[in-house]
Amino acid sequence: MKFPIVIHRDPDSDYGVTIPDVPGCFSGGETVEEAMDNVQEALSLHFEALVADGDPLPQGSTIDTWLADPDYVGGVWAVVDFDITPYLGKSIRFNATLPEHLLNRIDDYVRNHPEQRSRSGFLASAALRVLSGS
Repeated sequence: MKFPIVIHRDPDSDYGVTIPDVPGCFSGGETVEEAMDNVQEALSLHFEALVADGDPLPQGSTIDTWLADPDYVGGVWAVVDFDITPYLGKSIRFNATLPEHLLNRIDDYVRNHPEQRSRSGFLASAALRVLSGS
């Protein structure tokens, strides 16, 4: 899932990263690259805590959603891709019936996009996009 982030830096400080869609989740680093790298770890720890507490998982929005927010004026915007599937619960096997042509298209897509890893990964990603409204 893609999450917008805003990078900011106060004079005489390191870079800070705020993830507006994930209240309470922050990151930082001495360089922009380090701050960006640390976002994944911050999101992982935050999502683990949400799951442990039984809280709902946040959904990503777009940068446009937050541009007018005065808390983020002067920041530099970026988008991070964070895999939320490990936090959705255990995998359950199920049977599905799809038209052959559609299944072939899914398989072709997965072959050309290794980040999907499998049909199941593709279907889970597609379902998350639809369910999150993006």
